Amino acid sequence: MIAAKVAVHALALTPAAILAWQIREEFLTGSGGLGADPIAEIEHRLGLWALRLLLITLAITPLRQLTGQAVLLRFRRMLGLYAFLYASAHLAAYLLLDLKGYWTQIFEEIAKRPYITVGFLAWLLLIPLALTSTQGMMRRLGRLWGKLHRLIYAIAVLAVLHFWWLVKSDIREPLLYAAILAALLGWRLYKRMADTRSRTHPAAARSPKPL
Repeated sequence: MIAAKVAVHALALTPAAILAWQIREEFLTGSGGLGADPIAEIEHRLGLWALRLLLITLAITPLRQLTGQAVLLRFRRMLGLYAFLYASAHLAAYLLLDLKGYWTQIFEEIAKRPYITVGFLAWLLLIPLALTSTQGMMRRLGRLWGKLHRLIYAIAVLAVLHFWWLVKSDIREPLLYAAILAALLGWRLYKRMADTRSRTHPAAARSPKPL
């Protein structure tokens, strides 16, 4: 298990390490591979990995249900925290590199740009999830913990919407992430309906199906 956790940490940090190296090369040589607009590329890369890790976190439960591997649940909170880390780095890059430290402008940007509004709201909703991600907080909050962490569904929708509205012309990439999210949420809806049917009609659920 320790080796698996180390591997997950390493994989989650790899995009940040690659980006850090490219930023270094860009600063030293001007050829770090970040394209004609390095600031936009840095922000895009960090935001994209926040979204990917968020969707991977949401994929843990379906994978556990399909494979029967309960051990997968041990990585869910870790991946969620990395999603928050990349989302925070995405926001920090926007504040420091795009707004160049004029942070008071963020409120004006939030008000006039819908994609920033939904992105900022998604980040705000991630904060309580990150703060309550420990075993101690799970015990203290009890059933409330599960209800609170259902915010991840709304966060994922806001994150995909943020990406969709950010893209000006080619929506193929945000459409792909929207389809993945729809599949993940659809699976949960299917399982909930199946569980409801089994509780409502337990005898029918146990009876063999006709050939």
